[in-house]
Amino acid sequence: MAATITVPQRLADDVVLIRRDLHMHPELGYKEHRTAGIVADRLRALGYDVHEGVGGTGVVGVIKGVHPGRTIMLRADMDALPIVEERTHTYVSQAHGVMHACGHDGHVAMLLGAAALIADRKDELAGTVCLVFQPAEEGLAGAKAMIDDGLFERFHIERAYGLHLSTKYPAGVLGFREGPMYASSDSIEIDVVGVGGHGSAPHDAVDPIYTAANFITTVQQIVSRHIDPLEPAVVTIGSIHAGTTHNVIPRTCRMLGTVRAFNDSVREAMPERIERVLRSCCDSTGARYDFTYLWRYPVTENDAAQTQYARALATATVGEHMVVDASMLMGAEDFSFFAQRVPACFYTLGASGGPETSHPHHSSLFDIDEAALPNGVAMMAALAFNAPRNAP
Repeated sequence: MAATITVPQRLADDVVLIRRDLHMHPELGYKEHRTAGIVADRLRALGYDVHEGVGGTGVVGVIKGVHPGRTIMLRADMDALPIVEERTHTYVSQAHGVMHACGHDGHVAMLLGAAALIADRKDELAGTVCLVFQPAEEGLAGAKAMIDDGLFERFHIERAYGLHLSTKYPAGVLGFREGPMYASSDSIEIDVVGVGGHGSAPHDAVDPIYTAANFITTVQQIVSRHIDPLEPAVVTIGSIHAGTTHNVIPRTCRMLGTVRAFNDSVREAMPERIERVLRSCCDSTGARYDFTYLWRYPVTENDAAQTQYARALATATVGEHMVVDASMLMGAEDFSFFAQRVPACFYTLGASGGPETSHPHHSSLFDIDEAALPNGVAMMAALAFNAPRNAP
């Protein structure tokens, strides 16, 4: 089924060097100018038709095959996170307060490695392969920005594939799941407005902190009592700020939170359910509120046929012993926007080689086992050679 894919040691070594360079020079969403420049320069040197500034700092490299076939895209996200790295390895971040703590440096390096393999054997290609280097996955919807900038219309993309490094799986293992794989992710912003006063006389005030505390505990009844226990959902208040000193009841209390679900109907019902609880808590104390619900990332849902196809291709490429069923994750991915437009498959690549590379994503101690990278390169290259002519 698959073209034989061998990742030469020199290329594997180069992918590691690229990854470490990007790790040392991380850039936040829509600020990936250095990263995008490296990507564009390398793609041009390999003979790709390069398009820069797509959706902000996005880069698309296009290579056309000599045989008929579909147009597919392979995606890598480029942005880092606002985290202070707490590692001491030789490639530690040189940008204080910014860190590749989610593996996007590895994603870019692997797709550039695949780009080299594809260009070296372009006479075997069918259709058109678009390498999509995407900005701002971390909460800023860079995928949507690229779509809004005409990604699908400009390049006539018909199938989409992407991967994510995961420290939950052994290095090099590829994981696939049909249907929902990553949850939706939306945000809530709440201001509880009371009446300020002296801490010794709460009866003369309307305490927004007390009101907010009631809300934080009560809102959990939505998940425990209003949603089918078989339907995963999460409501988390991740930030609460109020007051300035010990003995003053403040006038306002601000809360920020995240809402996750795998079912569209559950997701759509959340704003009304959350506001109902908030209204009740405020009515009981006499406080007022401002409530904002921000729709962010939809569920990342894999097309069944594409996932079955990609899994079979992975088995042929890296061996059945290196392919597993992936678990559903409450994390979110803006690859979901691509998957809403065309049949798509998003899969995982294990990156754990022991305790040092098993820290969770977004941890200040996050790192990957770079032994995983060749399998990521091989799988992306296999998709490039095979999917334009054989994907369903």
